[in-house]
Amino acid sequence: MRLLVVEDEPALADQLVTSLSEAGYAVDHAADGEDADFMGGTTHYDAAILDLGLPKVDGITVLKRWRGAGRTFPVLILTARGSWHDKVEGLDAGADDYLAKPFQMEELLARLRSLLRRASGHATAELTCGPVTLDTRSGRVTVDGTPVTLTAHEYRVLAYMMHRPGQIASRSALIDHIYAQDFDRDSNTIEVFVARLRRKLGPEIIETVRGLGYRLRCSP
Repeated sequence: MRLLVVEDEPALADQLVTSLSEAGYAVDHAADGEDADFMGGTTHYDAAILDLGLPKVDGITVLKRWRGAGRTFPVLILTARGSWHDKVEGLDAGADDYLAKPFQMEELLARLRSLLRRASGHATAELTCGPVTLDTRSGRVTVDGTPVTLTAHEYRVLAYMMHRPGQIASRSALIDHIYAQDFDRDSNTIEVFVARLRRKLGPEIIETVRGLGYRLRCSP
């Protein structure tokens, strides 16, 4: 799952990127509204965390531009502007949630997980596909109740597909959603990650759809 963090305060931006990366996400960072507008308008993100008081272009304007361009990924506003008027303005501009600074990282992560679940039609923190269960709170993956250890990229591939059971995930979509912007991407590694997941989760769990990509098989 790939996220965009829009925050101009360097220390907080570093904290967010580090914590989100440790939670299993691929994270890009924009330090001003101009970069955020461009990145959010040209990249397929699963969600964004957006500050309002940004240099060059303010956060509300960025959000309105994203929505005006048809970008529908969930947006969590994270800002020091905590009045009810600011919250109403942000939500009316197209935000999905609003968290005022100062905040607890655990709450931000929980709100983010909730946004991602709702965006993909899931009601609980545990995602299940056949014998495989992924707990989005802990990052724990089990097969028939037995824990399975995954690498960071294996986890991102599985999480992306678990949020979209039954849907075909193309190789290009997986590349877009599991790598951060500054990562050296190699499309051939997707096949490697899928092969490893099949060995760890069971050979039938991921189906190859010839010429299109991969799909989770959640029923026999």
